[in-house]
Amino acid sequence: MKKVLIISYYFPPDPEIGGLRIKGLAKYLPYFGWEPIILTKNLPDNSDSIYNIIKTSCFEYNSIHSFKKKIGLNPKETVNKQLGKSNLKNKKMLLDILLNFAAEVLTYPDNQKIWYSHAFELGDKLLIDQNIDAIISSSSPIISHIIAHDLKEKHNIPWIADLRDLWTQNHYNSYSCIRKFFENNLEIKTLATSDAITTVSNNLSSSLETLHKGIDVYSIPNGFDLDEWTRLNVEVLDKFLITYTGSLYQGKRDPSKLFQALDELIKEQKIDRNDIEVRFYGPQEDWMNQDIEKYNLQYIVSDYGLVSRDIALFKQKESQLLLLLLWDHPSEVGVYTGKLFEYLASKRPILAIGGSKGVVNELLEETEAGYFVSSIEEIKNIIIKYYAEYKLNGHVSYKGNNSKIDKYSQKEMARKFAEVLDNSIKVDY
Repeated sequence: MKKVLIISYYFPPDPEIGGLRIKGLAKYLPYFGWEPIILTKNLPDNSDSIYNIIKTSCFEYNSIHSFKKKIGLNPKETVNKQLGKSNLKNKKMLLDILLNFAAEVLTYPDNQKIWYSHAFELGDKLLIDQNIDAIISSSSPIISHIIAHDLKEKHNIPWIADLRDLWTQNHYNSYSCIRKFFENNLEIKTLATSDAITTVSNNLSSSLETLHKGIDVYSIPNGFDLDEWTRLNVEVLDKFLITYTGSLYQGKRDPSKLFQALDELIKEQKIDRNDIEVRFYGPQEDWMNQDIEKYNLQYIVSDYGLVSRDIALFKQKESQLLLLLLWDHPSEVGVYTGKLFEYLASKRPILAIGGSKGVVNELLEETEAGYFVSSIEEIKNIIIKYYAEYKLNGHVSYKGNNSKIDKYSQKEMARKFAEVLDNSIKVDY
């Protein structure tokens, strides 16, 4: 069996959603003739021992956290919070601008850049000691690609750069033009020696092809592992529960349209406020309570904060509807969130709220797993539709097309990666 070294900062049980893509490769690439060796940061003792995991010494390599410690701040809390300032949704104060500028300097080219020496040293040793046939590096963080680039330069080995999120083209990054200039050059220089680039959608693939001319770019969507769900014996609860699990990114993923729709439906007496509950599980943000109060939903909407992945899956499974929030930004049309595939596996109806229709809408229509809506009126109509079914039957039924959904399994994802790996080693190194 051929061997592939996979360089990824995140791997379960780390809660970051990006690690699930790598776990899927670790589990299913052997079905297609590839033995994965995972090079990652240190992990808790409950990390899965069935995989070949090579860990560096520390649990975290975070430049901003390190700097906060040096100046006597709590590395886990935002500077705003420690100074008694509330973070505002989609608004930047002077303090935010100054902090962003400092962060750009501290984190160039990456917030996890101090992981480089530890990971490169281990990767170099693995390539010397073992008969490894190829490398996959996965971002974010992008330091994985810089490590892989330098390992390829030294060992002349096929390398696939997997960009779960785009690098300089990522619309979630609000860098200054100076940093964008230097980082754009760094991206082109770094990925120029890759044998192939992979990403998660055709839209993102097109963006990468424009920037990295002459390099093969493949679209390989994320996937779900049905095995995770088979062990969950969970009944859907009687209440009309709408559940969101994940980050809100300072309001870029904004629930206010849903809140307004619910407020209007209650005032119009089209839904009974005693029947409904909306639950959020993820990092808490200050502005959320203000929005909840603004729409008079204090007794309906609850923000439970960050929970473990197992609890999040359980909460998804017991819900009538799963809420997926997308940023109302033109570039979001090409983004599959990792959460979407997790929701598919839960086999509960999905209500996706965003701006313009894109790949999420296409996938929901293909799989019949839910609806994508953008306006307040559309949200109200879909909620009334689901609520009427709930009142009639006591629950909302799931109508997803399982044969179409199965195309997005992690096993299928791994098969596509194996094809790219097989093509990469055909080159005579």
